Amino acid sequence: MRAVVIGAGFGGIAAALRARSKGYEVLLLDRCKRLGGRAQVFERDGYRHDAGPTVLTAPFLFEELFELFGQKMSDSLELRALTPWYRFRFNDGDSFDYGGSVEDTLAEIRRIHAPDAQGYLNLLDASRAIYKVGFEKLADAPFHRFSAMLQCLPDMIRLGAHRNVWELVCRHLKHEKIRQAFSIQPLLVGGNPFDTTSIYALIHFLERAHGVHFVMGGTGALVDALERLMQQVGIRIRLETTVTGIETQAGAVNAVRCADGERIAADVVISNADPAHLYTQLLQPSQTRLSARLKTRHARKSMGLFVLYFGAAQQWPEVAHHTILLGPRYRGLLDDIFHRKVLTDDMSIYLHRPTATDASFAPAGHDSFYALVPVPNLEADIDWQIEGPRLRDRLVGVLHDTLLPGLKQVLRADFFMTPVDFEHDYLSPAGAGFSIAPNFTQSAWFRFHNRAEGPRNLYLVGAGTHPGAGMPGVLSSAKVLDRILPRAAAPVPEPS
Repeated sequence: MRAVVIGAGFGGIAAALRARSKGYEVLLLDRCKRLGGRAQVFERDGYRHDAGPTVLTAPFLFEELFELFGQKMSDSLELRALTPWYRFRFNDGDSFDYGGSVEDTLAEIRRIHAPDAQGYLNLLDASRAIYKVGFEKLADAPFHRFSAMLQCLPDMIRLGAHRNVWELVCRHLKHEKIRQAFSIQPLLVGGNPFDTTSIYALIHFLERAHGVHFVMGGTGALVDALERLMQQVGIRIRLETTVTGIETQAGAVNAVRCADGERIAADVVISNADPAHLYTQLLQPSQTRLSARLKTRHARKSMGLFVLYFGAAQQWPEVAHHTILLGPRYRGLLDDIFHRKVLTDDMSIYLHRPTATDASFAPAGHDSFYALVPVPNLEADIDWQIEGPRLRDRLVGVLHDTLLPGLKQVLRADFFMTPVDFEHDYLSPAGAGFSIAPNFTQSAWFRFHNRAEGPRNLYLVGAGTHPGAGMPGVLSSAKVLDRILPRAAAPVPEPS
């Protein structure tokens, strides 16, 4: 039997490998020039930039993909544990290093506000309890039946899933700086800490349990290793191929159509496209259920992203691998981004300096960076042709004045992406950086299902599906296929 996978982000790659392990002939299609989805790699004048995720927080999920075929990931990749995981830099110039041992974190907390040390331990206990249910029990569980939601509801009520992350953090921590540092994790998966269900507080224990790692060579090296694995096990890959439609017969998928007019027959289709794009652009309304149409119409999307990539003809060895530069406002800025949908002069910045760990990202004596700024998605009235260059200049100015003194004189080969690029390059509705937001009413059964809410033999993986965005989330969405995708009944000829 033939499975066609639409989209080669990490969800699509993992789905292709899992379908292959179930005996399917697999064809993986993607519209980009290289695999990885948003995890593209950009090269400019000797500087290399990972465009997508930059760390691994659950490496065992990747190890499982190699183990499906009797291989070890460690034979193909070198992982480097980071310390600190993240450095927070506050508007007053104070900093907070998060990561390493629990005692390392407690020492940093005591330096800022000693009474919050016990509060952190209590928060970690709460996060562990959420992790045991939300990740270990539910992350790879199918939620296409409402009965599955009812079964887990008592646990979710007991764990306070109706609360948001900020409320949970404030129950345990008192100092504003420490509250900010331990509530910001939902932004890493596209959520506002003041709206995101506290189930996502499991990220704290996920990081503590498995560490935060960097792949030497970058995320692009991870994609390359997975590509080699797929080639070894007989998965066919076609890039620069855009799927424009899915055909059905008698209520089941039987083919996909491509932009060049080609029709590819399929017994199973696995979509790693954004679910809103799938249900509005690849399927007709008559092919979808009312639930999918309502979710598509009313879904609250994640924020957009402005990402500046640049090199520098000097190094700042004191700058950590990851720095989160928090602006003068916290809740007000997030409200502007997510609710008011306006672009303001102040900003918070996620700065990635891979040359802190891997010198191959830049010429000798130079640094390579990307600076990510959360911004409103394209539902806002923002002309990015005008505002993109303006934001670039403000961003460079903030970095020059804070983390990277002298940057303006040594900046090299810079370029940026806006929500417009995310919409065009990745077919992300409204240019959202992480598909739909991780609110309680968009989680578990309420999120887009992994079994299509439409034709048979159509499955969904990726950030917009259960369990959610982030590399652990999209890999777990593909793991759901182990439970709902039947084994291939019989082989068919390879696709031509």
